[in-house]
Amino acid sequence: MTEVLRVDAGELSADELIDALNDGQRILVDVEVAGGSHEIVLRYDGETYHCDTPTNLHRHAEESEMRSCLDQMGYAAAE
Repeated sequence: MTEVLRVDAGELSADELIDALNDGQRILVDVEVAGGSHEIVLRYDGETYHCDTPTNLHRHAEESEMRSCLDQMGYAAAE
């Protein structure tokens, strides 16, 4: 079974999130949006990085694309 890591948005750096994904962990990120709490699921299937949000599924073929998404969406800690 895949190990699950639960974090708050901005708790870990993009490097830490990517490392966990590459190690096979599924990451649940708690985010605040429009006054409500939502859960985002980050995962990597060995070929594609996925960001599952309540309204959308983002897919990224390259690690650099995923890293950019983590930064732009505020899931990773600001550097």
